[in-house]
Amino acid sequence: MAGYKETPRQKMIAMMYLVLTALLALNVSVEILEAFVVVNNSIVTTNDNLKEKINETYARFEQQNLLNESKVGPYWDNAKRARELSEELINFIENAKNEVIAKNEGITIEEAKTIPLGQIESRDKYDVSTNYFIGNSQDGSKGKAREIKNKIEQFKTDMLALVPENTRGSIKVGLNTTGPFEDAGGKQQNWEMHNFYHMILAANVTFLNKLIADVRNLESDVVRNLFNAISADDYKFDQVAARVIPNSRLVFTGDTYEAEILVAALDSKQNPEVIINGRQIPAENGIAKYSVNASSTGQQTYRGTIKVKGPEGEEKEYPFEESYFVMTPSLTVAPTKMNVFYANVDNPVSISASGIPESQIVPSISSGTIRRAGNDWIVKVPLGNKAVVTVMHNDGKSSRRMGSAEFRVKRVPDPKAYIANTDGGPIQKSMLLAARALIPRMPDDFDFDLTFEIISFNFVGVRGGDIFDREGKGNVLTQEMQNFIANSKRGERIWLENIMARGPDGNRKLGTISLTIQ
Repeated sequence: MAGYKETPRQKMIAMMYLVLTALLALNVSVEILEAFVVVNNSIVTTNDNLKEKINETYARFEQQNLLNESKVGPYWDNAKRARELSEELINFIENAKNEVIAKNEGITIEEAKTIPLGQIESRDKYDVSTNYFIGNSQDGSKGKAREIKNKIEQFKTDMLALVPENTRGSIKVGLNTTGPFEDAGGKQQNWEMHNFYHMILAANVTFLNKLIADVRNLESDVVRNLFNAISADDYKFDQVAARVIPNSRLVFTGDTYEAEILVAALDSKQNPEVIINGRQIPAENGIAKYSVNASSTGQQTYRGTIKVKGPEGEEKEYPFEESYFVMTPSLTVAPTKMNVFYANVDNPVSISASGIPESQIVPSISSGTIRRAGNDWIVKVPLGNKAVVTVMHNDGKSSRRMGSAEFRVKRVPDPKAYIANTDGGPIQKSMLLAARALIPRMPDDFDFDLTFEIISFNFVGVRGGDIFDREGKGNVLTQEMQNFIANSKRGERIWLENIMARGPDGNRKLGTISLTIQ
């Protein structure tokens, strides 16, 4: 058989066999895929539970900070920073997970966020995800895996820096990215290749969710370490006083007055017994919330008692008294220059509501536009009968109507044309020649700074029984018109008529100027 030579067809069949064998070898069983789904779902549930427990620690931490900010403050600041660092890394990992799912499935990232692992059709594929995480490199240095690794290393460094140096040894860091790691044949690998090279998508998703769990565990350890670092004396108190924390002491009619009533040194494990006007107020997690409808205006005062168990289990009672003020909403919407809105021009308007910051006032208008301009608002409306300004109060939590004001809409009054500082009558020939131009002026009682421009007029005179009628463009007398004036005699009449002026709302025809040469 030494001289045997394969035909092209035989070579093709042999190649196809090799490919088929490789595909069979790479096939992942349904049982394994389902196992990944089960494990992944369990990790996701664990992550949610971890987040809830960490949030409980943050809540206790914040309460201690309220009680003794000078001592707890620095630790609380570090705890808040730990939360920021954790959320940043988790968001980065979540984005990577959603992006690789989207690339595999050919869907958008928004769609990838909602699709369960068990419904991902390409969960048994590894080509796209390997290219995404490893990239065009032999060690994963050019793929997303290296970015994740670098962020994890920085995250661990930043988190350990938040806790006291002498307690860092108690932190369970986890998130091992340095190894050692080996492949199935015992060959050394780095973190990127070990966890992402030729790993099916189901394994990628599960591993990324496991990383999130490790991040949460480190966050939990760091926050608990910071919480425990506060001296035990900070949790003890030798004086107890009732404390009332109202949302606001100023309430409008129809609104709800709400306040938190608690013992200053709060113990969230016991609910105080709060009695106001003979009525017991429900309490939860050590806090009772009192609410009452504000139906009457003026100063409102309420009194009550708080009963709690002391350090030795004895019951102690603490009286309290608090007040708030109820007033009827008032609204002022006024144009700052006139008592009407003028059409097609900027109308300055001041808007204020008693007891409400300017930043929380949100006005709207039934016709036209309204916008902020410095300390005022600018209203611009089309020509019509009326415009209604409605004001809402928006504090970021809710929005309520404060009231409205109705305004008449008027056309901007016509300007009057002048020449040589007169709108008609006797005039010296020399003054008329010196002026040479028509000037439009708004009425004296019109306070808006509006500018009209003369665009055309007719110059009419009579001499020797002949009518001299010339059209002028712009507002300047032509040389021919000036010559006519120069040759005029005492008592002759000159008319400037059909005067057209252009303003912000269009063209206007102004009145005639009738002049008598003196």
